[in-house]
Amino acid sequence: MLDDYALEQSVAYKILFNSVKKNKISHAYLFETNNYQKGFDMALSFGKYLLCKNHFVNNEKCDNCVQCINIDKHDFPELRIIDSDGLWIKKEQLDNLQKEFSKKAINGGNQVYIINHAEKLNAQAANSILKFLEEPEPNIIAILVTNNKYSLLDTIISRCQIISLKDTKLEVSNMSNIENIAYHLFNNKEEVMNFIQYTKNENIINKVLEFVIYFEKNGLSTMLFTNKLWYSVIKEKDDIINAFSIMLLFYKDILNYKLKGVTEIFELNTEIEYIKNNNTDKQLCDKINVVLRNKEKIKFNINTFLLMDSLIIEMGKIND
Repeated sequence: MLDDYALEQSVAYKILFNSVKKNKISHAYLFETNNYQKGFDMALSFGKYLLCKNHFVNNEKCDNCVQCINIDKHDFPELRIIDSDGLWIKKEQLDNLQKEFSKKAINGGNQVYIINHAEKLNAQAANSILKFLEEPEPNIIAILVTNNKYSLLDTIISRCQIISLKDTKLEVSNMSNIENIAYHLFNNKEEVMNFIQYTKNENIINKVLEFVIYFEKNGLSTMLFTNKLWYSVIKEKDDIINAFSIMLLFYKDILNYKLKGVTEIFELNTEIEYIKNNNTDKQLCDKINVVLRNKEKIKFNINTFLLMDSLIIEMGKIND
């Protein structure tokens, strides 16, 4: 139950606990797990807290709660969990959810849906969930879970209450570069290990950083050198997706450095210093959004050459 996270995630716990206690429940929450491996479990515990007729937060008191027992058995119609069907979360999954929730809750209380790996919403699914968030139905509560909120559309983020979790065991100083990036990309240990063990990812990371640094110094002329800067290593669809995710992390870290004076993921160097000094806060945010929009296009099997040209041209306009 939610009390299990009172010590590890004290700030998030207090926010969630008080929102129910004071009857100030938001219609949508975004759990940014920040590599906390039990992020989804905590989101599920919050869902149980919302649905429990007594709003119990610990297992001892909740021992005989029918709702929580059925939730643990995955047999409770007022709670729906949506996860990726392959690479993406698809519009059909959201359509089915809306049909199911069009009926009133059997118990007359709340209905909760949890979208795990929300960064995997494809463009159509993202638009579908956006409509759900823009016109919330009474007593229907959304919980989105992602490791990095910057991987979601701004329009989705703005409609959610952000619950930012802290990683309780990540010791960056003891990690290699690829390990640190992997833990920031994924909130699933198996995915983290797969990323680390795929030897090509080290080269992909280096190519992404080389590409961004070259673009920041040379602008649109980058289009003349994409064969060397990108295509020589980054070709397969999964590799392109990971490359765009790494690019998002890189720009996010530079934004963190500009706002907070510290990098969280990448080692501070003269290139990061250069990019920070030659971009405003708004320019960095705009570039993050451009990378996000172009990452969406990968899902539709767009020609890779067109994709990179589009990315460079859009980001070039931000520099003008």
